[in-house]
Amino acid sequence: MKITFYGHATLGIQIKDIHILVDPFITGNEKASEVDIEQIKADYILLTHAHQDHILDVEAIAKRTGAVIVSNFEIVTHYQNLGFEGHPMNHGGSWDFEFGNVKYVNAIHTSSFPDGKYGGQPGGFIIEGEHKNIYIAGDTALTMDMKLIPLRTKLDLAILPIGDNFTMGVEDAILASDFVECDKVLGYHFDTFGYIEIDHDEAKRKFFEKDKDLMLLGIGESVEL
Repeated sequence: MKITFYGHATLGIQIKDIHILVDPFITGNEKASEVDIEQIKADYILLTHAHQDHILDVEAIAKRTGAVIVSNFEIVTHYQNLGFEGHPMNHGGSWDFEFGNVKYVNAIHTSSFPDGKYGGQPGGFIIEGEHKNIYIAGDTALTMDMKLIPLRTKLDLAILPIGDNFTMGVEDAILASDFVECDKVLGYHFDTFGYIEIDHDEAKRKFFEKDKDLMLLGIGESVEL
């Protein structure tokens, strides 16, 4: 499993020859100006919620690639009405896709489209691949629901928001890693704009002091599990 960070909360995940894109927000992110969305591969697009900083480039990429959009019922219905292919899910449900099992789990946040239209309830994803399991938290506060995850799934990586203000900050993300019983963390949803700028060295130090590994990838950088 190869995971590429495209800035903010946008991830590319490659499992064998399948390409999964999560929350594509690239053209609106000045820090990701070097990323060409025309070059991004996507067989599936996973959306945690409907805020613009998570869906901005969905239509352009899905139109070019024919990707299947996976999200909550309301978001998928929105895109199906626009002519895109989608697979609707809801909290607690899971589905076996060609690349592995996906479960849609709780997140505490809000969810609306840029025009104010209701975007269903926000969520996160657990992806169980053939060899590795990951948790993509989405935009969320710390929640006790996270403690349910290791009862079913042993994680190899937890992808957690750490920018604070709109989501968990570093300290709560450390607690979240305890809740999901995974000490290997990829941080995201930070630095894109002023409200969520963080001190990278301090964040890594705080995780290290708790015997945890926080990875902060540069835009375009990847990690392999």
